[in-house]
Amino acid sequence: MTPDKLLALGQTALELGLVNALTVLALFLSYSMLNVCDLSTDGCFTMGATVGAVVALSGHPFLSLPAAMAAGVLSGFVVAILQTKMGIDSLLAGIIVNTAWYSVNIAIMGNASLLNMNKTETVFTVLKDILDGTILSDSYRLIIALIAAVLVVAFLAVFLKTRLGLAIRATGNNPDMVKSSSINPAFTTIVGLCIANAFTALSGCLMAQSQKSVNIDIGTGMVTIALASLLIGRVIFKKGGITTGAIGAVLGAIIFRIVYTIALRFNMPAYMLKLVSSVIVIIAISGPYLKNRMPLYAGRLGRKRNNA
Repeated sequence: MTPDKLLALGQTALELGLVNALTVLALFLSYSMLNVCDLSTDGCFTMGATVGAVVALSGHPFLSLPAAMAAGVLSGFVVAILQTKMGIDSLLAGIIVNTAWYSVNIAIMGNASLLNMNKTETVFTVLKDILDGTILSDSYRLIIALIAAVLVVAFLAVFLKTRLGLAIRATGNNPDMVKSSSINPAFTTIVGLCIANAFTALSGCLMAQSQKSVNIDIGTGMVTIALASLLIGRVIFKKGGITTGAIGAVLGAIIFRIVYTIALRFNMPAYMLKLVSSVIVIIAISGPYLKNRMPLYAGRLGRKRNNA
């Protein structure tokens, strides 16, 4: 592989990693801070992609971003209401909403399973035209993805230190204590999931506009990818505050995408990529545990050798 092709491959992996990082940051808020495992991620990601595509196709590329985020807020609100007001377990609520969004997304796409955006103006094409002829003309996708990731990290770093942000973190740490402190855990859960799903939908919108197409399966497996990336980030930064954790989530998304890209370069069949994602998740989850258990395993192995 030539250096130019290797550089282009690395830039593509970095672009996709930064776009996916928005979903990882959403999981950072809902899973790490709020202690809610939201399994509606796949459907919400697809909803953000479909809503953003439809709005962009209607001639409003910049409006597609807040429209997609609004759809994400709605998705998070539905999941949160099922949990807090209807007594449905968080995992089951996410599965129910994820299933329902499949039909909703098909309807948003006009009863089609694919939308082509090759001739559609998007936020990426607008920036491409602006940078045309400059040294950054080939980096327009990277610039938008980087700006989005930086803004979301900055928002979380500030928001989670506000009074409402601290209440959300407290809800995840100790719901009983929150109730005794006159804080409504249902309200903090709703707000947290609405914000998190807004980030997920924005990620889907940017992914669709970057790829210039949307299919109904664009979000399939995103919760697995996001979870793996989040756990990789935790391994990188074992200690630290909110900002450190958010940066770790972004780096985890980039590392995951690089590993994914390397797997593709080995001519691995497409149907094997989901297995690769699952293996990465297993390694990310079990790695720290196995590392801590290594002295015990080594001790047992040594005793067996001495007894033999």
